[in-house]
Amino acid sequence: MGLSEDIERFESCGKGRGLRARRSFQLGELLFSCPAYTYVLTVNERGNHCDYCFTRKEGLSKCGKCKQAFYCNVECQKGDWPMHKLECSSMCAYGQNWNPSETVRLTARIIAKQKTQTERTQAERFLTVKEFESHLDKLDNEKKELIENDIAALHHYYSKSLHYSDNSALEVLFAQVNCNGFTIEDEELSHLGSAVFPDVALMNHSCCPNVIVTYKGTIAEVRAVQEINAGDEIFTSYIDLLYPTEDRNDRLKDSYFFTCDCKECSTKQKDGAKMEIRKLNDPPSAQTVKDMVKYARNVVEEFRRAKHYKNILFHYISFNSSELLEICELSMEKMGAVFEESNVYMLHMMYQAMGVCLYMQDWEGALKYGQKIIKPYSKHYPAYSLNVASMWLKLGRLYMGLEKKTAGTKALKKAINIMEIAHGADHHYITEIKKELEH
Repeated sequence: MGLSEDIERFESCGKGRGLRARRSFQLGELLFSCPAYTYVLTVNERGNHCDYCFTRKEGLSKCGKCKQAFYCNVECQKGDWPMHKLECSSMCAYGQNWNPSETVRLTARIIAKQKTQTERTQAERFLTVKEFESHLDKLDNEKKELIENDIAALHHYYSKSLHYSDNSALEVLFAQVNCNGFTIEDEELSHLGSAVFPDVALMNHSCCPNVIVTYKGTIAEVRAVQEINAGDEIFTSYIDLLYPTEDRNDRLKDSYFFTCDCKECSTKQKDGAKMEIRKLNDPPSAQTVKDMVKYARNVVEEFRRAKHYKNILFHYISFNSSELLEICELSMEKMGAVFEESNVYMLHMMYQAMGVCLYMQDWEGALKYGQKIIKPYSKHYPAYSLNVASMWLKLGRLYMGLEKKTAGTKALKKAINIMEIAHGADHHYITEIKKELEH
């Protein structure tokens, strides 16, 4: 189902265009779903998920020509061919040297689709791709340079399969994709791919969102995480809500060029708990706290940039995991002299450390960090948070793997309670977790 008559596009005061409800919606109710306009599976998941429908299964069949795309069956392979043909011969020609970024791959597919698709698609019931904001005039030199690099890569890898308009049009398109693209994630929030969902992009941001976006294959689903009344604007969150108000707004300004004025940003109600300082006989000075916050924000930004711009974090781990774990531990030790363990900057480093432990298959180490994270996560995040659900899920699976079945069952059930609201009770992820509980 696309956007129904229960939802409408409107001009939101001070926010530009947006979406609002024409009737009331209950907690967990599906407001609308939106098929991807176009999408691309991340390179790291090749062979684990079908390139066309994103189904996760073993024994996928590979493309006979490039041997780099995998499918459930002939139908999926045929379905993907209009997009895969952009890359197939180029993959064969470049071999191991074929490495355009995910943004470049997604943008190439948009260009190809716009050449053949003249009418509005099911994904553009309320907003077309061509209507996307680009904010090109607000980009700094670093962002402009990244776009220039992407344009060069597009010409390099796709010159034989695509004919482009001029570079200025490409600049606009890349800026639009950067501002309006979505990352598709699995039940543990692992990155599966990138996509464009125009109608979902129409929703404005709030740090107290009343809906959440989850994925069923390559379809985005939007569900209520608060009760919504007729006439209410529909708000999602564009960013990770763990961090304090100043950090959230810096992130929004950097990526989306606005400042949030929601209730949470106006009252800063959760900032005290998020920024908790250690209770010491000799409390740290205001300057010491300020310096530590600056240090912590820099560390967080370094990790975010490593993931966001270069997607190199896990390549880095592959040959340097113990060193990365040491960086996390040293950062925590330094911050721990001033911050409580429930402080969001401490939690950030614990989460990174947990990720490295999982990668290294150090299950006990990962569990140790997860146990410290879950309680403050539940306090800092909104009630039906995917971050909290995925942490319960990871903990449950770790407990089960380490044969701690009682704790594992409890954690998995807590994940299910959140996911039934966020994903819908019939989602295949929930079916899979319930099967894990039966074993």
